[in-house]
Amino acid sequence: MKYFLPLLFILLFSNKGLSQVDSTSVKTSQQDSIKKAEFLRSIGNGYFPTKYINIDLRYLIKYNQYEGFRTGLGGVTNTEFSSNFRLQGYTVYGFLDHNFKYSFGGGFKVAKKTNTWINLTYTSDLQETGSSNFLTDKRFFQFFEPRLINIDLFHKYISKTVSIEHQLLPKVITETEFGVSKITPTYNYTFNLGSQGSFNSYDLTLFKTSWQWNPFSDFEYTDNGIDETTIGYPKFTLQYTKSLADVLGGDLSFSKLDFRTIQKFNYKNNASTELVLTTGITSENTPLTHMYHAYPNNVNKETIWNRFSVAGTNSFETMYFNEFFSDSFVTFQIKHALAPFNISPWFKPQLVLISRFALGTMKDTFRHEGISFNTLDKGFTESGLEINKLFFGFGLSFAYRYGAYHLPNLEDNIAIKFTFNISLD
Repeated sequence: MKYFLPLLFILLFSNKGLSQVDSTSVKTSQQDSIKKAEFLRSIGNGYFPTKYINIDLRYLIKYNQYEGFRTGLGGVTNTEFSSNFRLQGYTVYGFLDHNFKYSFGGGFKVAKKTNTWINLTYTSDLQETGSSNFLTDKRFFQFFEPRLINIDLFHKYISKTVSIEHQLLPKVITETEFGVSKITPTYNYTFNLGSQGSFNSYDLTLFKTSWQWNPFSDFEYTDNGIDETTIGYPKFTLQYTKSLADVLGGDLSFSKLDFRTIQKFNYKNNASTELVLTTGITSENTPLTHMYHAYPNNVNKETIWNRFSVAGTNSFETMYFNEFFSDSFVTFQIKHALAPFNISPWFKPQLVLISRFALGTMKDTFRHEGISFNTLDKGFTESGLEINKLFFGFGLSFAYRYGAYHLPNLEDNIAIKFTFNISLD
């Protein structure tokens, strides 16, 4: 007994100590998991977090045909700096055009519950001619933008804008922007309006409002605003643009209306079907810089292998850059991903079947001088397949162009490219 009581005391004390160690280990593990999840969420949103500034990953390095390699640094202050005020900006340099581009600005929060911000921004940069971007898309990030590699038709713009971000409803994101811009094409282009004059460059006073509605997603309020916790489909995005002549020096008066909807069906075996419908229409007196190009992604080179590059996400792989422009258009894409082939724990390639269609019109093509292009009034079709995740996220794609715009030389209708897919899971 004289040994038993001390031994019992030691065992009880040791067990208590072990329990405390186990409890501490669990708490530490939970904290580490939370920190990892927050870090991955920041990376997924396009930012590398530091104490006071989140580094914007979009500006580290890119490549296109006009600038060559484009590299720089950007960032935005985070809640550790201030939860009600932020500064943001970037500076990049193009090694082929030998020019710096930059943007700087700031914003302040006016309503926490609806995550409402008022922002002021000054930007001097390039934009792809014929591109039509939704304001609300700025809040979504891609690690890799495949189409950017092959783009060569840009216009310079210097803009001063004021914008309002607002969560109108838990399922409705809005952004409204008003500003002035100086537009200068980097290529030979004249916009001829007859008696109203001809323009090689022009000033625009633009009002834009963009709405994104995700009716089947789930959201929750956090310290940073409203987060989408469950992604649901379909999603709808609508944007209206108005250019005001004779307001703050604006040269042109025109309007645009853009719409996009995405529907996705996920199946139990990890297969999925995605449908994307995009459409846009402009009024008269719209310059080529603000019309539509229907997302081409094929470079103008002679052979299939010279055109070998990286396939885009929702782009037409057999449509050549600058081949078509439209003042009104509609595109439809269907993409069906089969269940991954479970060859091994680390090798699970996936076959994706794709078909795309585009239709567009163009009035008064003679007003756009110095550049030649076709219209999409006969309807453009292509189909193909992708084999994704063959090696470190890389895969291969094949697409074939047929129908009204089928080309006489067979190989000019074929596009073979890399694909690149990566996730943070």
